[in-house]
Amino acid sequence: MAIESIRYDPTASFDVLEEDVEYRREDGQSWLARVIRPVGDGPFPALLDVHGGVWTSGDRTSDAPIHRPLAASGLVVVAIDFRLAPKHPYPVTVIDVNYATRWLKTHAGDFNATADALGVRGGSSGGHLAMLSAMRPRDPRYSAVPLPENSAADASVAYVVACWPILDPYARYFFAQETGRTELITRTEGHFPTEDVMQEGNPQLILDRGEPADLPPALIIQGTLDENVTPTMQERFVRSYRARGGSVDLELFEGMAHSFIKRAGGPQSVRALDLIKSFIARQLAREAR
Repeated sequence: MAIESIRYDPTASFDVLEEDVEYRREDGQSWLARVIRPVGDGPFPALLDVHGGVWTSGDRTSDAPIHRPLAASGLVVVAIDFRLAPKHPYPVTVIDVNYATRWLKTHAGDFNATADALGVRGGSSGGHLAMLSAMRPRDPRYSAVPLPENSAADASVAYVVACWPILDPYARYFFAQETGRTELITRTEGHFPTEDVMQEGNPQLILDRGEPADLPPALIIQGTLDENVTPTMQERFVRSYRARGGSVDLELFEGMAHSFIKRAGGPQSVRALDLIKSFIARQLAREAR
């Protein structure tokens, strides 16, 4: 499929179909992905989706209020289950996102999608995993699970959409301590065994340390009344990303809390979804040039 053939109109409206597919099986255990796809001729652009839940909870259906409108605009959204902490601490979570990215590149055609210009979206801790995998798509730790049907694939992506993401889990850990968020502290410690690990698997600190990293175009959606992560943390990441040559847009939503798109509804959620669609349309148009 030539990349020039990608077509996406963010104002379009399609009926959608949903199905669960097995994207990985190992030692008798199965991992599922929820595929939400438009009904139409296609092929449609694909978007991998990584749910939040402080790395310890949630599943492929957690962000359904976001998946369906994006799919109805003409995207094949593939939302994955993955292994969760504390049973499976870092880097296992990123290993699963890396594998799922390579799997979707390989199997996009099975869902009337194209692997060209594949993007990734993540919310909260899922935003951390999406960004970290995108910045280190060829890290041998993260690509540790082989994909026999396409050993040449890597986990690079054309763009990242990060909704209320935890892009500096180390700073957020101390923010949780300062604000008495015991649950966030405990669940963060379940994912990152030590503070050193919390700093190593950290998109913000990767930039600050000057480490090699892919920097795909990114969009960050953030509410100003978010009690889990602050606009200041996102603004710092934006400065660092741009200083390294990356392109990133930050959209702040006044009065909105964590996960507001799927919880609050209303005009702010509609505006955020429209911004995501418009951002994706720009990235696909850029890739097709």
